[in-house]
Amino acid sequence: MKSRMMPGLLIAVLAAMTSSPAYAQAVDSQCPPGSLNSAGKPDNTMVSQDACQKAIDLFQYMAPQLGLVLAGGSPNQGVSGTLGGLGHFSFGIRGNLLSASLPQVDRVVPNTRGARVDIYPIDTKTLGFATADASIGLTKGMATSGLGAIDLLVSLSYVPEYKSSSVDVTVPSPFDVGFGAKVGLLRETAIRPGISISYLSRGLPFVNITGKSGEDRLTLDSVRVSARSWRLEAGKKLSILGLGAGVGRDTYDSHAKVSVIVAPREATEGGTGGPIDLVQKISRTNIFGTAWFGGQNVSIVGEIGRAFGGSITTYNQFDGALPASPRTYTSIGLSFKH
Repeated sequence: MKSRMMPGLLIAVLAAMTSSPAYAQAVDSQCPPGSLNSAGKPDNTMVSQDACQKAIDLFQYMAPQLGLVLAGGSPNQGVSGTLGGLGHFSFGIRGNLLSASLPQVDRVVPNTRGARVDIYPIDTKTLGFATADASIGLTKGMATSGLGAIDLLVSLSYVPEYKSSSVDVTVPSPFDVGFGAKVGLLRETAIRPGISISYLSRGLPFVNITGKSGEDRLTLDSVRVSARSWRLEAGKKLSILGLGAGVGRDTYDSHAKVSVIVAPREATEGGTGGPIDLVQKISRTNIFGTAWFGGQNVSIVGEIGRAFGGSITTYNQFDGALPASPRTYTSIGLSFKH
């Protein structure tokens, strides 16, 4: 499942990068205006300015969606409280699915005579990402309530390399490990739910992406998306069915360096731009509900959630969901607990 989902996700990001209702009123300072030469043709800087600005805007549009599909909801599905101290652990694998908004970059041709505001049509596609999560009980907490119990959280992300006629994705190291902790507020019993608060920091491995469209080239170096997540959640197992809900706060940090090559056109000599530093940091509220079905040790888990909040401004516009629009995600996983 991983090898099929991740290339599709990365290609979608590449497509978006290459080609709040308020929008920025000025071109980014990393995209200088340029000028006409003595023959009346735009110089190299003017040719690349629009491509430069569009790369920045499309990065701003796509980055929060990548952060959400990485973060999901519960840090360890099927375990709303804590595990109960040393000797107890859980392990799970999951697939997070997002109804993503992808700008149709093939509908907008970059202008070769300076930055221009364009409106990108939006296509809705389902994007997915798989992770493995584990938790290890460290302390039991207070004897009666479980207050102060602590679990160690570990998350493993994987991105495979991918090559095609239009895109090359290289991954210096395909794995990334995230860590966090969960603190018990109330231990689950036969009559009361388990309640906990947790923090988990995780990210995608660094990737390098080269996109090709005819003679045009886009190179994205050291692409990195990370998510830092706080969660307050409660849940209760009722026979073979468990139900839970949670609320939290996510902070997505996204970084990349982009370089562009615009091939000569009929009226221009072509141009180059970059490397350009692309950076975004945004915080959003995340609410989710979860249900799990199974026995004492093994459960199938389903989850649905929604992230909202934050502000993102862009120079170009998008016909549909705005950059900071609320996003709904789902997740399905398999959880083992001992």
